Amino acid sequence: GNDQVRFELAYYALKPDIEVIAPWRIPEFYERFPGRQALLAYAAEKNIPVVQTVKKPWSTDENMFHISYEAGILEDPYCTPPKDMWKLTVDPEDAPNTPERISVSFEKGIPVKVVNHGDGTTITDPLQLFLYLNTVARRNGIGRIDIVENRFIGIKSRGCYETPGGTLLRAAHIDLEGLVLDRQVRSLRDQFITPQFSQLLYNGQYYSPECEFLSASLLESQKTVTGEVKLKLYKGNVIIEGRKSDTVKLYDMEESSMDVQGGFSPVDSDGFIKILGIRLKKWKKSAL
Repeated sequence: GNDQVRFELAYYALKPDIEVIAPWRIPEFYERFPGRQALLAYAAEKNIPVVQTVKKPWSTDENMFHISYEAGILEDPYCTPPKDMWKLTVDPEDAPNTPERISVSFEKGIPVKVVNHGDGTTITDPLQLFLYLNTVARRNGIGRIDIVENRFIGIKSRGCYETPGGTLLRAAHIDLEGLVLDRQVRSLRDQFITPQFSQLLYNGQYYSPECEFLSASLLESQKTVTGEVKLKLYKGNVIIEGRKSDTVKLYDMEESSMDVQGGFSPVDSDGFIKILGIRLKKWKKSAL
């Protein structure tokens, strides 16, 4: 899969003279253990403790950010994941019937504060902030996805993922960008930088000159992403309820108002629309 590529390319980039020994690619190993069932049988024979079982043979990879589930019965993309597979989040149907409301504050794209409006909890430490978002997202059933993706080597793969706190941060961050990020900057970033950066990460090219270049561009795009976003968490849903920025003023209520005349006259739109219409008129006439 992709993980062997990601790990080893990182090792080589950080320490070029390292030697990687991967038993799974050594014939004596993969001929002795051709699949997961053989590995489980060997573990049982030698009393080696493993989380997986014959009845629950899916593999899991877990870190602070998320957990993934693959293989076993999940290899059938039509098979619904069993309820007891999910480890990090409660089933949305079993989540509380009362919404939980929080706000997340960012400075230059980095989350710096979380406030729970129900119990007054306020956290600013970066690590504790993320762990707390994991906690509130988990108990509200937020962060599950079930997708079929394209592996680096060209094979499609079905994977189930739980990313509780990360789901909250992504929703809040994207929404705040709509308020404080210049539209052309955001458009260029999303068209050219984000897709390439995502592909490099997926393919294990994080420590590469091109990724270093794109990382600098992403940081540049976050200079104005400072503000606060209000979120409602309810049964697997992240609902944006408001956003504000005290430092970046790209949004002007009077300019946007339908009740107040803004910074330009309605007459100004007349010439603007006529100029935009020149090309369309010519195209229509030429097609007749």
